[in-house]
Order: sequence, then structure tokens, then C-alpha cells
Amino acid sequence: MSTPTRVRFAPSPTGYMHIGGLRSALFNYLYARHTGGAFVLRLEDTDRERFVPDAVDHLMDSLSWLGLVPDEDPGHPNPAYGPYVQSERLKLYSEYATTLLNNSLAYKDFSSPERLAGLRQEAQAKKRPFLFTKKLAQLEPEAEDDPFTIRFQIQPGNDVSWEDAVWGEQTWQRTALDDFVAIKSDGFPTYNFANVVDDHVMAISHVLRGSEFLSSTPKHLLLYEALGWEPPEFAHLPQVVGADKAKLSKRHGAKSALDYKEAGYLPEAVLNFLATLGFNDGTTQEIYSRQELIKVFSLDRIHSSPAMFDPERLDWMNGHYIRELPLPELAKRAKSFWPTLASKAEEKYKHDVLGLVQERLKFLAELPELTEFFFTPPKPEPALMIKQLDSKHARDLLGKAQITLEDSDFSHDDLEKRLRALVDQEGLKPGQLFGLIRVAITGKTAAPGLFDTLHVLGKKPALERLQTAADLIR
Repeated sequence: MSTPTRVRFAPSPTGYMHIGGLRSALFNYLYARHTGGAFVLRLEDTDRERFVPDAVDHLMDSLSWLGLVPDEDPGHPNPAYGPYVQSERLKLYSEYATTLLNNSLAYKDFSSPERLAGLRQEAQAKKRPFLFTKKLAQLEPEAEDDPFTIRFQIQPGNDVSWEDAVWGEQTWQRTALDDFVAIKSDGFPTYNFANVVDDHVMAISHVLRGSEFLSSTPKHLLLYEALGWEPPEFAHLPQVVGADKAKLSKRHGAKSALDYKEAGYLPEAVLNFLATLGFNDGTTQEIYSRQELIKVFSLDRIHSSPAMFDPERLDWMNGHYIRELPLPELAKRAKSFWPTLASKAEEKYKHDVLGLVQERLKFLAELPELTEFFFTPPKPEPALMIKQLDSKHARDLLGKAQITLEDSDFSHDDLEKRLRALVDQEGLKPGQLFGLIRVAITGKTAAPGLFDTLHVLGKKPALERLQTAADLIR
């Protein structure tokens, strides 16, 4: 009987959840769901100096927004594996560190930070890598209460090899590995030590994490070996980069997870986009439902090459999902994104306005810019209205448009029939008249279809705006 799949997402709450972290969470979630396994959330909060108090809430809200609900987490623990916060597991780390000490696989180092800095500077001056071994350690305290770290000692032996699910066969020279700190002087474990202990005790079968941890894996494997444990399978996910191939940052247009929520990106679109950052099922398909992603996801389809974050592609994908939503559902999701003045409008009117701009929305925070003129009369620029016509002709045409529309029922078809007749009557190109009326009505040169816009706006405000625009032209 095969071992049940157990994967973990183990972020450090030292900042807000970003795209790279979300992608790691998603890949773990998809693999757990694909294999019928468990998706575990563990908080690695041992870096107390960089700990951000509200980062945990931000993390939980981010996962909840995307629907990446863990099977086990600090609030929903499995008694056999908890607790799920590293700072609550210090006794456990101390016990295993003591085991290493008792078996001469680790040692206490009383070196002060100043001494360590001096050793690094000395290595730098000699232009050689700083590789810490027991020979460099201060094995005895100078005073009875001197603080110390516990270092794991790299034993002599063969090179360290393993088969990575993404990168293939990996071999690292044991002689290039230094004796790393397992327990810091404050009693907290380092990442290199704690994650190995936790993954074993929590029965994690597969570790899916960023490729920045690839170089740490040889140290982790030696720890598994020293403690007599079977290591999990490893899959190191490709780095997410910007268009310039540099590590992804805010300057590439990347935001924190909840920034996308606040900007009106749909969670299903963000989830779909994240899944394409380093994974491809071998087809040209781009749009996937959650269930489709779960069905096709596999470790052997994850790429090792960096995945480029393309904000324009995210906008395109989000726009696609917005267009696919039934209008009542879009209205629910857009509720908090309307311009302020829309609060006074009737729901049916807002519903009709939303229907006009649905095709143009890339994200919901664009709603005020695209719809504000429906709720407050614009101040059209005369220069835009006379772009294709002289002032007198433009003013005369606005007057004739008012007369033409006075007895219209303001249905789409009647509006189109009357205004096209005016185009023919005046010997104009459609764009000349329609562009003039569009600016007069909306204040913009680009807006939803003119006849639909006039229909939704209604006769009285439309005629008033035509008159106001005509008065502005001198």
C-alpha cells in the first residue's frame, strides 16, 4: 500500500503574501487534490526579528480568497501532527538537537557574532569561500553563561545525490557544505533544521518549494540521514521573474495577493494565471477551471526554467473571466467598486450600465473610470468636440441632434436609425457625428457603443448634455 500524499505550504510570516508564495501554495494544493492527499499549512515563525504580526492574517485571507483551503492548519489541527506553528514546537527541536549532540553529529559553538564576522572577513581577504567547520568553532565558553549555537556537523562521505521531480538528478559535493547552525543562541531553530524535523514528524511525503531552496537540500538530506529518517520527494519550483529576467518585484507590476483582490481581480482568474507560472499540461489550452487544473496537474509537467510574470496577460485573463460571468453574478462582485455617486442610482440602472462596460473591464477597479459619466454630467473639452469639425458646424450639429432625438423612444434601434439619417442628411462620415455626440454625452473619445449609451442614459439627461456641450463651443 502506497504512502498517502501529504504536502505542506510552510511560509514564514515576515511579510505579506506575494505572487511567488501564492504560486507555491497553489501547486501544493493542486498536487494534494490531484492525488487525493492532504494539503497542510504550517507557519515557520522562528525568525523573530523579522516577524510581522499581521502577516498571518494576510496569509490566511489570501488563501481563503483563492479557495486554497488547507486540510490541516493552526486552526484545524490533526492532533497526531500538531502544533502547526514552529514557535510552539521548540521542545521538539531541542529533543532532536540533543540526539544529534549525544551521537557526536552536532556540537556547541560558543563563537560570538564578532568572532564569526572576523572569520568571514579573513576568508574574504584571502579570496576564498567561507566554509565553517568544527576546526573554526569555539568549543568552550569563556564564561559560564556564554550563549552558544548548536551546529550540525557535516560528516565525511560521498557526494549528496537525489532525484528532483523538476530538476532531475542532482549531485552536490559534500566538501562544499559547511557545518550549519541547527539551533540559534536564542533557542529557536533555523529553517534548515526545523523544516526537516517538521516534515518528518508531520509525515510530509512531497516537498514542493521554490528553487531558491535547491542549494539547501543537500544539507537537509544529510540531516535525514543522520537522524535515520526517510526523506520526502522533492520538487523545486521555478523562480518567477519579470520581463527583464530579474527576480520578481513590485517594479515588475507584481502586487501582494490581497492587492489583487482590492483591485477587482477575480480569484478564479488569478488562480488560473498562477497555475501557468511554471506548469503546462502539454497543450495550448490557457483557460482552466479549478477542477480541470486538479485533473491535469502533475509534477512531471512543471518546468525548471524561470516563469515570467506578465501583468498584461493577467489583465487579459481576468477580462476573459469577467466577460464570462453572468451579469447578475458580476453585479454582486462589482458591488463595492462603483463610483461614489452610483450609490444614489437605482439597481436596475446600475445593472444596465454594468452590461454596457462588461466587455471592456479588465478588472473591477476600472469601473469608476468607465462609468462615472453615467452618474454625473461630464465637462466635455471643446477641443475634443471640434477635432473633426469647425466650431460653428459642431454647434449646429449638436442642435440638430437634439431636434432629431426629441421625439425618439430612445430604443437602440430608433436612436441608430435617426442618427444615421442625420449623417446622410448632412453629408458626413458616421465618425464625425457619432464622435461629436460621444464626447458631448460622455466627455470621452472612447466609451461603450453610442446607441446603447444613449439608451441607458435616457432621453432627458442625454438631451440636456447635448445642449450643455453646444453652449461650451465658441
